[in-house]
Amino acid sequence: MAFELNDIEMELIRLALKEDLGSGDITSEATIPAHLDGVGFIRAKEPLILAGLPYAKAVFEAIDPGIEFAESSTDGDRLNAGDVAARVSGNLRFLLAGERLALNLLQRLSGIATLTARFAQQISDSSARITDTRKTTPLWRRAEKFAVKAGGGVNHRMGLHDAILIKDNHIDANESAALAVMKARQGCHSDVPIIVEIRKPEEVEPVLAAGATRLLLDNMSPEQLAQCVKIVSHRAITEASGSVTLEKIRKIAATGVDYISIGALTHSAAAADLNFKIKIVHNPKLPLETEETPSRIVR
Repeated sequence: MAFELNDIEMELIRLALKEDLGSGDITSEATIPAHLDGVGFIRAKEPLILAGLPYAKAVFEAIDPGIEFAESSTDGDRLNAGDVAARVSGNLRFLLAGERLALNLLQRLSGIATLTARFAQQISDSSARITDTRKTTPLWRRAEKFAVKAGGGVNHRMGLHDAILIKDNHIDANESAALAVMKARQGCHSDVPIIVEIRKPEEVEPVLAAGATRLLLDNMSPEQLAQCVKIVSHRAITEASGSVTLEKIRKIAATGVDYISIGALTHSAAAADLNFKIKIVHNPKLPLETEETPSRIVR
């Protein structure tokens, strides 16, 4: 099944278009004949991993359902400079009205996918997987996690509702990490993952005994990580976290951890570079002197 935006995402796109358009695109209205059609090509300007096509398509469809959005590539594809990601055709004023928002989304999400792929490539010879965090742009989490997957990563929990993650503040509010895990185990369904932050190897056995299913090994040295992995001995999932860089990640993966979580994937990824160039197509159904204002724009 094709990826579909949810109601929140569609409303965010409508609001973003209203922010940009206001009372209308006065530049296009002043310089572009109302009847003029065009074809726009979204192209990569640099090597990148593509992500966000459903979001870009939704932008143009929100402006005019009659716009044709044809994908030339697929999310997750590696594009080189000049490669076409999509072809968009329809009324030229409408195309230009959606250009900036569509590109903003594609550039942001492709940037996340590209950075994720760089990390994943560094550890491609190991069994460890790259995963994201909740350090995402408010209300755009699903889109940004979509981009992480396009780049070859996997998604961590989506929010506070789908997994228990006991971090330092939860532990500090209890006598120990093990006690916090025991409380969580008693208070949730058996199928809910219980993840707990581990700050030193001595905490591993007590939290495993208390029922933790995943250990988040936070800001540990490779030596400490390897020690914890050995203690766990496949009784739970292990996850390394904290200050992960491209330079450090191979050493981290070599410790045998199952996952490496990286907040920078979504909070620090640079936007990828794509552009939108048009070609003019005169609409044969309308006379050249027609100047009627297009009737479809964000409602």
